[in-house]
Amino acid sequence: MWLYLAALLGLYFLRRWYQERQMVENLTEKYVLITGCSSGFGNHLAKQLDARGLRVLATCTTQKGTEQLEKVTSERLKTTVLDVTSTESIAAATEWVKEQVGNKGLWGLVNNAGICVPAGPCEWLTKDDFAKVINVNLLGMIDVTLHMLPLVRRARGRVVNISSVHGRLSCFGGGYAPSKYGGEAFSDTLRREVHHFGVKVSVVEPGTFRTAMLSKSRESYEPLWSRLPSDLKECYGQQYFEQCRKVGETIFKTGSDNLHLVTDCIEHALTSCSPRTRYSAGWDAKLFYLPASYLPTTITDFVMGWIWPKPAQAV
Repeated sequence: MWLYLAALLGLYFLRRWYQERQMVENLTEKYVLITGCSSGFGNHLAKQLDARGLRVLATCTTQKGTEQLEKVTSERLKTTVLDVTSTESIAAATEWVKEQVGNKGLWGLVNNAGICVPAGPCEWLTKDDFAKVINVNLLGMIDVTLHMLPLVRRARGRVVNISSVHGRLSCFGGGYAPSKYGGEAFSDTLRREVHHFGVKVSVVEPGTFRTAMLSKSRESYEPLWSRLPSDLKECYGQQYFEQCRKVGETIFKTGSDNLHLVTDCIEHALTSCSPRTRYSAGWDAKLFYLPASYLPTTITDFVMGWIWPKPAQAV
């Protein structure tokens, strides 16, 4: 019996391996819009897809970012400035995309734009601190998708949302993890709805990578600590603050520099005839975060409590 089960599993994975390696035709005629291309995954992906021959429409937060990207890519790649927190900016970008793609529609939408600071213990933060991150990572992603979806539907294309392992397992306070949990829920709902139109939705969940965003996160503790009232500082203690900074430094140092682990997942989601629903990028995602997310809560809490320091007035 076990032999038959092993054979069936083997055939299943062999079939999936074969299907995932069947590539979409006429990629050089496909338009892909990528948000957040000033740096990090978006910048790397824009260059990678441009080299692959796709027609990349890249958005950056500043004019300087667009100019720098255009200098190192081909004439096929087009850029524009986009603020995902502004509906007016998104509407203007949508009209620009319509002019670029014409009747072909938009084959791929990659929602990559994101921020992670302010981040820190929840009690150190304000509602506005949470809202700042959620407005970009979740509401901005939703707004862009809703504007671009008719163009993607016309092409029977793809939507790829960049989430995080923190959308599976929340490890620190702030709006980042809630925005990623929300992004996962939005992606699941959207996938089931647009499946009937031939549109496929994928989620990429990177682990820890040394990007500019991660670099900013390790610098976020000191500004938060400096604005705390004296009674709250006494409650947590100077040592707690110092240890939080050390944990942030350790996370940054152990992060991967190989952004291809993420951008290759995105490229596969855009170019494979059979893209996956979810992609995990990075060994920490595969071997720690995802397995830990399936463990009983008591075990996960114990592990995370061992990693993070305890406040001075902890019971």
